[in-house]
Amino acid sequence: MWRRCFLGVVIACWGFSAVRGDAAEAPATGAAAAKDAVKPLSLQATDGTQLSSWCYAPGSGSPQAIVILLHDLGGSHRSVEAVSSSLQAAGCLVIAPDLRGHGESMIEGVPKGDTDQSKVLKRQDFEMMAATRGGTVRTQASVRGDIETVRNWIKSEEASGHLDEVPLFVVGSGMGATLAAAWAVADAAWPDIASGPQGREVAGLVLISPTYALRGFSMAPALSNATLKQTMPIMVIGGKNDRDATKVFDLLKRARPKEWHESGDKKSPVDLGEASVIMLSLPTAVTADALASQPKVAGSPIPWFISTVVERSR
Repeated sequence: MWRRCFLGVVIACWGFSAVRGDAAEAPATGAAAAKDAVKPLSLQATDGTQLSSWCYAPGSGSPQAIVILLHDLGGSHRSVEAVSSSLQAAGCLVIAPDLRGHGESMIEGVPKGDTDQSKVLKRQDFEMMAATRGGTVRTQASVRGDIETVRNWIKSEEASGHLDEVPLFVVGSGMGATLAAAWAVADAAWPDIASGPQGREVAGLVLISPTYALRGFSMAPALSNATLKQTMPIMVIGGKNDRDATKVFDLLKRARPKEWHESGDKKSPVDLGEASVIMLSLPTAVTADALASQPKVAGSPIPWFISTVVERSR
């Protein structure tokens, strides 16, 4: 029953049918009512970079999932706020950081006259955004980058009883999708210790217009890792002629030849509700944060994907 229900929402939203039901519009209505439940966070990476982040809490009760939401190069938490609000209305707790060099998360040492620091970021800056390493005990790691710092805040909230332990997802747009994939692999690499597992915390990824390579920082190593190739549920979203999104999906489906589903492709080996790798192709030329903000993306597919993965894990 749950699968038929969610599938109906997706069909209405993705344009497989001319009928657009109320379910496709529901998240936007709820998001407006839930906007008051947003609070700023001030976090710090191990290299001293101050990270301004925003927590979008669901209206009431325990969240069904926690989502780390990562914007594109040149964006900020504001450029993906439509996704935050939609997921918040769907019962998720969302943490949306301004990644270093973006929004209110400025990097020390960059000339103050450069108001857009994203233009001068280099490979090592992107690597630090996704970094989690140093030592064998994760809580004492010597290198904790932007995403890891957000993760540590989540874990501290869970440990203090302020937040229930629920599945963790990462949603990334453009550059944020590249970082999401890299950090998910780094998370999975942490070894178990006597007190239990330290990694493999990411339940699923949503990659919106993923950037395959950016200023020397590439998604290739992450896509060649067994975690992404074999096990993790992944949704890729791209507009027409989005070569990077198509390339990423082709690599993933090649690794899982019997588990993929692509919208509009009758050769898909499994139905949408059974796929572990999904490609949503939309008839638009916009990409990344602009694409993420469209109702056909923010409104239903992402909440559907998260709800489906959560339901499967029960």
